[in-house]
Amino acid sequence: MKITESEIEGLRNLITLLNSKKEGIVVVEGKRDSVALKKLGFSGKVCEFHSFKGLAKFADSVDSYKQLILLLDLDRKGRYLTSKIISQLEHRVRIDLSFRRKIAMITKGKVRHIEDLSRYESLE
Repeated sequence: MKITESEIEGLRNLITLLNSKKEGIVVVEGKRDSVALKKLGFSGKVCEFHSFKGLAKFADSVDSYKQLILLLDLDRKGRYLTSKIISQLEHRVRIDLSFRRKIAMITKGKVRHIEDLSRYESLE
């Protein structure tokens, strides 16, 4: 996979913007996703969806946040989980999907799983 300078710069800017979102929490699917974000320099709060053992427990635990930034994978399972979370929480908390779209645009579709962002870490 060839990685361009514009992709690296775009991801740097994305992480900087993500770090500035203090009132929200970033939601990823699992441990490897959160590790990949941390390797790129993300310093905010990360919530791993799969550590909750179900949507109901997850929904109860994130209720206190003003904003959920969903960074679930761009595969079928990630899209399914995203729609479930939105249907469960859209009236209780603000949900931001813009970062997910930005990752797809910046990497030109090369990154389908958030854990794949770790490929960009060695290029920093």
